[in-house]
Amino acid sequence: MAHTSPITPVILSGGSGTRLWPLSTSTRPKQFLNLFGPLSMFQLTIQRCADETLFRKPLIVGSARHVDLMREQMQEVGAESSAIILEPCARNTAPAIALAALAVENPTGLMLVMPSDHIIKNIAAFQKAVLASIPVAESGWLVTFGIEPTGPATGYGYIQQGDAIHGSSSSFSAKRFVEKPTEENAQIMLAEGGYHWNAGIFLFRADAYLAALEKFSSEMLVACGAAMNQKRVENELCFPDSDSFSSAPSDSIDYAIMERAEKVAVTPVNPGWSDVGSWDSLFDISDKDGQSNAIFGEAMTIGSTGNLIHSQELEIATYGVENLIIVTHNNKVMILPRGQSQNVKKLVQKLEGED
Repeated sequence: MAHTSPITPVILSGGSGTRLWPLSTSTRPKQFLNLFGPLSMFQLTIQRCADETLFRKPLIVGSARHVDLMREQMQEVGAESSAIILEPCARNTAPAIALAALAVENPTGLMLVMPSDHIIKNIAAFQKAVLASIPVAESGWLVTFGIEPTGPATGYGYIQQGDAIHGSSSSFSAKRFVEKPTEENAQIMLAEGGYHWNAGIFLFRADAYLAALEKFSSEMLVACGAAMNQKRVENELCFPDSDSFSSAPSDSIDYAIMERAEKVAVTPVNPGWSDVGSWDSLFDISDKDGQSNAIFGEAMTIGSTGNLIHSQELEIATYGVENLIIVTHNNKVMILPRGQSQNVKKLVQKLEGED
């Protein structure tokens, strides 16, 4: 499919979650972890947009505390960025994307906005959806990619598709956004059909995003504009002005723009996506052995089924245990029942309180 010019990938890398503790910490959050093998999710995201016929060099928005990690991991996979914009503080996704939209060379060019801590197994299906969405985005629509639900998940927001967009065989108007539902409501939506998980991946023109920001959150646009006008640049690193950026309202792109703008489209896609939001979700998407164990690292299991074992430094041996999450990192070992990984945060809080 022809398109006018290459897309600028915008990779959001400012997250600092601890839901995958003890591996994930504020100094090395999950996007920089080698959860699945030799490459981190940050590196896999960069490789997702390596096709130079389709993509420009990526524009990365992240935290100054992770700049060495970003550079090191990009070097490992032989990738270069057009710029690394270092947020002076965390203000959520809408301001982060605004910095990128203000930095692109061509305001009418397309931006593909991707979190760096998600997994996409079927790159071909994902790229096909991006290609199919190009004419819609070029005509001024803000496109979001909706993931085909595999069950009544309560940890994701949902998007309801509306009418097909004229001239497009794959994109629909976004009828409404639904917050993380109860399981009962999720089952009702799945039975009704036409609902998709909100993956937080977007395709739009930079100027279309900035125009929507001016209309719905002008204070944010002013703050981000001032931050970029007063930026400091060192090689590929861009340092927006701290005082200006910290005055921007902290808001997600969904709340600030997507739920309010008129021309919002959804392109359904089923690319084997996961936000790897917990150890349970890592288990769900991982390959299993003959006893349904997902094992990363050295482990020997006897009479043990349905376990997630993640240990690169220590050799783990289990006998007769079922449905456990066992994770080691340095001098820390975490064990909890599968299905309880939402309680990792409680462990971290308790440990930090005792330090």
